[in-house]
Amino acid sequence: MSIERDETGGFEASFDGEAPDNTRLARREQKVRNEFWDKLKRVAGRLPFVDDLTASYYCAMDTATPLKVRATLLGALAYFILPIDLVPDFIAGLGFGDDAAVLAAALALVSNHIKPVHRIAAAKALGKELPDGEAAPPA
Repeated sequence: MSIERDETGGFEASFDGEAPDNTRLARREQKVRNEFWDKLKRVAGRLPFVDDLTASYYCAMDTATPLKVRATLLGALAYFILPIDLVPDFIAGLGFGDDAAVLAAALALVSNHIKPVHRIAAAKALGKELPDGEAAPPA
């Protein structure tokens, strides 16, 4: 089950195994697209899980990724960008622990859908070397 605040200040809930609501998924995707990079730029240097987070972003935005996988990843990414969460992000040493736990739970469910192309895109976006054994796709 996941619970999130909607634009009216109310809450929306979805249950495991429930088909994702396309309208809610589209709103979540748009919010992540609009806010992910700004938040990542502010905090990337403090995140030990920045590579997985960014690869998850690319996987979630990939229309070839199955809908339920995209919904799972978008939920974890939306939690990351929320200004208010279980443990405030500004608390040194603990602030991103809850974000890491949410992402780890999502990745445990869908990690086989994060493809080399997503990891390559993440490495490029972060200005890092390509993952071991990976070659850049042809231009």
